[in-house]
Amino acid sequence: MSAHQYDEGHTVAGWTGFGIAAVGTAVAGAGVCAVSALLIGAGLGIVAVSVVVTWALHLTGWGKPPGRRDREQWGMRVRDPSARAGHAGCVGCRLAGRGRRRGRVAEGRAVVARESAPVGETAA
Repeated sequence: MSAHQYDEGHTVAGWTGFGIAAVGTAVAGAGVCAVSALLIGAGLGIVAVSVVVTWALHLTGWGKPPGRRDREQWGMRVRDPSARAGHAGCVGCRLAGRGRRRGRVAEGRAVVARESAPVGETAA
């Protein structure tokens, strides 16, 4: 067996989100069968809650990024130590403001924009 394993979605965040979304779709489906706008709306609301719950669990370390992981990270109940810094290419982390730099840095120095000269004047 290789030193890495793909286990996409096999996390506490993934399974919790799936469970809540399954209940939501069942309620919405019952609403369709009963021709009840209230049940359909409630079911869609539950599905929306599942998205928020899954995102919150992911940000607290119970969801892992896609891709290969070391053997220590294979277990479903193992928290992700890199969650605080944000995962590369993760939309959920970017929405939370994680995983991106606050400013550009070139050669170890901050890049500072030059001030432009007012219209009609030349910069010295």
